[in-house]
Amino acid sequence: MAPVELKELKAQLKELLEKGFIRPSVSPWEAPVLFVKKKDGTLRLCIDYRQLNRVIAYASRQLRSHEINYPVHDLELVAVVFALKIWRHYLYGETFQIYNDHKSLRYLLSQRELNLRQKRWIELLKDYDCTIEYHPGKANVVADALSRKYNVSTAQIQLSRLPNLIHLRALNVELNLEQDEALVATLKLRPMLHDRIKKVQNKDSDMVKLIEKVKANLESEFELRDETLWLRHRLCVPNVDDLRKDILEEAYMAAYAMHPGTTKMYNTLKQHFWWPGMKKQVAEYVSRCMTC
Repeated sequence: MAPVELKELKAQLKELLEKGFIRPSVSPWEAPVLFVKKKDGTLRLCIDYRQLNRVIAYASRQLRSHEINYPVHDLELVAVVFALKIWRHYLYGETFQIYNDHKSLRYLLSQRELNLRQKRWIELLKDYDCTIEYHPGKANVVADALSRKYNVSTAQIQLSRLPNLIHLRALNVELNLEQDEALVATLKLRPMLHDRIKKVQNKDSDMVKLIEKVKANLESEFELRDETLWLRHRLCVPNVDDLRKDILEEAYMAAYAMHPGTTKMYNTLKQHFWWPGMKKQVAEYVSRCMTC
């Protein structure tokens, strides 16, 4: 705050105190002070409450080894206890609400049967004047950006037409011209996965049988497009050269995938690919993930 504004602030606060409109406070909370210039050139004191209820602090920690196997409702309570401990200087002696997207946590205080761990945490909660309120996860937009993984489908990522130079720089592509006097160069891109599948479809006996049926008009659901077997709009993936495994790894480990569950991963893959027993193979792959 500028020296002129600070001097004006002290003068106006002194006047408001003398008239009894305000009183001294030791609260740790405060609101920003703004000065608005009036028509006569004097300053009007305003309190900015536009950021009322704004987030003032964030906190997080990793689960300890013994907490990994806790049930979900205990993990939610772990988060509550953690918050009470680190923000005790804000919360102790105050009335406040705890918002959580786990509905059963509201009824924890009224449960008759609790394990020893829950009883210990309940004793801590009794030191505070608080209530636990249910806040649906979909409505918890403030926390979603930090605590929720948004399921981004790679099918929803659209290419935007930007100058070719930007794309080349991003891809670290190097162009070498065969002739120094060449003035025009052409860059052609082909989908590598499609070409890879096309080359090895005839190495899978099951795929070969389906292709023969399609050619003989004995199969109505499958079709040949560009000498490649399709199930309607889904590309048929043969069981050759770990091709299916590579697709599963890309769908699960890619930057935009973020370790989806079985259902989400299968729903994403089935929009583009097909092979016999794909859903079962997706479930087996996800179940072997050590991270999840």
